[in-house]
Amino acid sequence: MFGSLRVRNYRLYASGQVVSLIGLWMQRVAQDWLVLELSDGSAVALGIAAALQFAPTLFLSLWAGVLADRMDKRKLLLVLESAFALCALALGLIDVTGVAQLWHVYALCLVMGAVSAVETPVRQSFVVEMVGRDQLANAVALNSMTFNLARMVGPAVAGVLIIVMGTGWVSVINAVTFAGVLLGLLLMNPAKLHRAEPVPREKGQLREGLRYVRQRPDLVILLVLVFFISTFGLNFFVTLAVLARNTFGGDADAYGLLSTMLAIGTFAGATLAARRSTRGKPRLRLLIIGALAFGVLEVAAGLMPTMWLTGAMLIPVGIGMMTFTTTANATVQLAVAPEMRGRVMGLYMLVFLGGTPVGGPVMGWLAEHFTARAPIVFGGLVSIVAAVVGGIVLARRGGVTLPTHRLGLRRRARV
Repeated sequence: MFGSLRVRNYRLYASGQVVSLIGLWMQRVAQDWLVLELSDGSAVALGIAAALQFAPTLFLSLWAGVLADRMDKRKLLLVLESAFALCALALGLIDVTGVAQLWHVYALCLVMGAVSAVETPVRQSFVVEMVGRDQLANAVALNSMTFNLARMVGPAVAGVLIIVMGTGWVSVINAVTFAGVLLGLLLMNPAKLHRAEPVPREKGQLREGLRYVRQRPDLVILLVLVFFISTFGLNFFVTLAVLARNTFGGDADAYGLLSTMLAIGTFAGATLAARRSTRGKPRLRLLIIGALAFGVLEVAAGLMPTMWLTGAMLIPVGIGMMTFTTTANATVQLAVAPEMRGRVMGLYMLVFLGGTPVGGPVMGWLAEHFTARAPIVFGGLVSIVAAVVGGIVLARRGGVTLPTHRLGLRRRARV
């Protein structure tokens, strides 16, 4: 279950991520709450902040995938994580000094979104370099466990700290926590990384990556499925804050509670994914079951009458969500040639996060013009339809093709 942790480089990376991600989730809660305070509880303002933070993905993630295939990913991550720390510090300082205005937060959301758009494909494609192909599925699941462990701890701590210290100091603390991931990257042994041959700088490499995916209908179908579920189903950063404040009349600690309950579910789902990774490659059936279960459970969560029942339902929602996302991530990474992995993961992150500039404002509009429950129910219904249609099409094709290591050669294995 923890096989990837036998690799020293990955242990360093994972331990640094635990510290940094706890700070990141603390800041996400503080940032959302700051937006609500500055906008007098506007769900649309929260949706705009989310859209600005994810909009750069539309323009930069594909280019970031090209960079990931060309450059030393470890050195590139050192630069990008440092930029994240500076953004967190800037947000914290303008908040602590009392000069923060809504447009300041919007501007920093855009900058952090630009850094994230480049960092995410690089980080995703770096995982296989640390652990190799055989441990990739396990490492993806353990990454999700780390992420969701932080997601359990971070919002709960942030909810208390916001009341005691204010939102600004939470962002300052997050800036300090980036020392963990930076130290882990610096202490790695580069000679022990499983690096593919760097792709030489040439014109048309971005188009080459798109052409590679276009020639793989199995990947196209999977990416479309990921787009619809992530755009409309995975919008809890907008919906939970509004639900806690406007429907249940709660404070920051109520938002932290709902976020933590969801994180308990996602952590459990990631733990189950880590156990499944010891049984071989991910399967199509699990991908579709996870997507369908997530949609059904999300609709149920949106209809719960009280905050505690909603929180309880968010636990199985999180399990279904992680079953789908970890299976999709591992399937895509294993289904592509190593020299194309950065560009394909850039496209994967584009469809996974790039729909947020559309989904965020739509969810905010639904919450403001109907109820805070409406976007949750709507997202679940979209996820159900996407799972059913995607599952039927992928099943008829026989699954997803796993290629050999070199571009253009395939073996007819299916997942």
